[in-house]
Amino acid sequence: MYSDILVPTDGSASMKQVLEHTVDIADGRDVTVHALYVIDDRAFLSMADEMQDEVLENMRAEGEAATSAVRETLEQDGIEVSTAIQRGKPADRIVSYVADADIDLITMGTQADEYEKNMLGSTAQKVVTKSSVPVLTVDVSESE
Repeated sequence: MYSDILVPTDGSASMKQVLEHTVDIADGRDVTVHALYVIDDRAFLSMADEMQDEVLENMRAEGEAATSAVRETLEQDGIEVSTAIQRGKPADRIVSYVADADIDLITMGTQADEYEKNMLGSTAQKVVTKSSVPVLTVDVSESE
């Protein structure tokens, strides 16, 4: 049923819960899991130009660590993993990656506080609304 599963990651410890669900779905199937880290361009809006390169380099390193952690965890269960780092608004990049990589399912955590949910909308909420494929959200708010 699913051959390509997208796991957006932020590198947090709560990803363990998301990966447990992903393994349950992928176990025993011919599945590729795509680990995606998005560098949020909004982080640069009020930043001095001379700082942007250094911050971008640090964020890229965080992304490499986050996607590598997903790869290592899932490969231990015999699951094939592809990794990617992109820049942009997280929800938009996740949704566009779905189309670009022919994704069948998204598994992702959700942990927005009440202010974020009511005023801004969480990334997971936006992905669920915009996605053309099913989205499994895992409440990870208690795990941090």
